[in-house]
Amino acid sequence: MLKSVQIKIVLIFMILGILIIGIQGTLFLTELQRISSEIVNDGNIQELLTTLTTQVKQLTAFLVIVFGIVSVIVGVFVAKAIISPMSKLTKSAESVAKSGKFLEEGKNKTEVDNLTKAFEVMHIELNENLKEVSRQKKQMETILLHMNDGILAFNKEGEIIQKNKAADKLMGLTGNEKTFSEIFDKIDSNMNLEKIIYLEDWTSTQEKINIGEKSLNLFFAAFKDEENRPEGALVVIQDITEHIKLDTMRTEFVADVSHELKTPITSIMGYSDTLLEDDCDKETSQKFLRNISSQAKRMGELVSDLLTLSRYDSDMIVNRDQEFNLGELVKSTYESLSFEIDKKNQKAECFVTADVPNVVADKAGIERVITNILTNAIKYTPENGEIKIYVGFVYNDAYIKVIDTGIGIPEEDIEKVFERFYRVDKARTREMGGTGLGLSIAKEILEKNNSKINIKSELGKGTEVVIRIPTKKDKKEDIEEK
Repeated sequence: MLKSVQIKIVLIFMILGILIIGIQGTLFLTELQRISSEIVNDGNIQELLTTLTTQVKQLTAFLVIVFGIVSVIVGVFVAKAIISPMSKLTKSAESVAKSGKFLEEGKNKTEVDNLTKAFEVMHIELNENLKEVSRQKKQMETILLHMNDGILAFNKEGEIIQKNKAADKLMGLTGNEKTFSEIFDKIDSNMNLEKIIYLEDWTSTQEKINIGEKSLNLFFAAFKDEENRPEGALVVIQDITEHIKLDTMRTEFVADVSHELKTPITSIMGYSDTLLEDDCDKETSQKFLRNISSQAKRMGELVSDLLTLSRYDSDMIVNRDQEFNLGELVKSTYESLSFEIDKKNQKAECFVTADVPNVVADKAGIERVITNILTNAIKYTPENGEIKIYVGFVYNDAYIKVIDTGIGIPEEDIEKVFERFYRVDKARTREMGGTGLGLSIAKEILEKNNSKINIKSELGKGTEVVIRIPTKKDKKEDIEEK
């Protein structure tokens, strides 16, 4: 079939060429004859025209032969360049058709079907891989967004390729910073990107810096590609401000405890050594013994308070909630301290409104708080001073308000009085007795009982302490909500 197509193409090409040459030759001869008829009957000219006509006929025949040869050559070329590939393609198609027929009959599996199935599997796997990559990217973005630690990632050129909001907040970034140097040069960091990436075994991977009031710990690490070649650096930023504060408080606490214990121990050792070495009279011995007893009691109180705080810190104390009348508890505590009030000739009054609902809390703990607050009011109010105690009910809370005309507290020290061992006037406090832990313990107890304490004071004019405790109804609502 393809061979017949080849012959047809060659024949058509030859016929068209011969027709074109024949027509052109005929037209040319006709024109010559017309010209010759118009010329004067000159023998020489007639002979010249006859010769010319003969030459034209010979040229036309030559062109026809040449064109035929060219047509054959073109036909062969067309056969090789066009017909032969078409023939192969046709045979391949017939082979595929036969293979498809065999497959339908269940006799064989063709390569075409196998290839089709392979493409389908590749398509499915590619879609699954793309979905997995997209899912992991979203997970990573979510994790980075909600991390408390800051993350900064840089490429080898030092350009930022990834960061989260925590990094902006902790480092104080404005969003205009684009490179490693723009961020770390302004905070006087000792880190160098090239050293982190290429000399990670020789470079410190951690640095502590201060930005404003924040203390930050920076961890530097290089990351690499699948061929273990350096790709960039990662910086993890941790806010350690609270850790440093806690370490400072712990150090100060140990120092304060050591100092508070050292003072009574020194006194006890001094008095006891004197009694052992010297023959003291009875009066002197009694005086020394009283001092030893007083210092020993102070040490006992200090140790007891420290143990109490330790139990609250470690949640070893379990509240024993019970319902009780707050007004009656305040009155009984006030009456138990009346001897101290009378001794300083102070004027103290206690007022309890009749409509105060019962409270639900750890009664022993609340009693300890009330005792501490009233004792402080008596201790720091001078002789002939006034102390007023109010017990009432407001906004679903029962409250205790203690107002005195004592020495007061400086405004800058009010927030610090709940710190352990903090004293406004240390020398005077030690002289009056006390461990410096009373208000710290009071705050711990009240927080355990979902209660609050607030202090207002003016130096030289007095202090007002307000304690709020949830009532029975309010306590039940809190339990139901939990």
